[in-house]
Amino acid sequence: MTESEYSQLADTTFAHIEHVLEHADSDLDYELAAGGVLEIEFDNGSKIIINRQGANHEIWVAAKSGGFHFRWLDNAWRDTRNSTELMQSLSKLVALQGGGEVDFSQA
Repeated sequence: MTESEYSQLADTTFAHIEHVLEHADSDLDYELAAGGVLEIEFDNGSKIIINRQGANHEIWVAAKSGGFHFRWLDNAWRDTRNSTELMQSLSKLVALQGGGEVDFSQA
């Protein structure tokens, strides 16, 4: 994958995540900071941090339950350890962290 392809895929992915959060019924705060870091803050003060790792062509997620690395494979961002898809993982992580049901797989 070229740097340009990675950037386009990452941009599209982050825009999708922001769109879902913006329209979610949950009361979650989020902010896209400089450098492509998306922070989702929960009422309990915890955060999920999603960021780009351009050198590795990956998206990394840090949550209370751990850190996760996702690489583009088979037309989806897949966890490098267990091949779980990013949007499914985010839905589970948000629920586990107290953010309710947010379906990131929706269009």
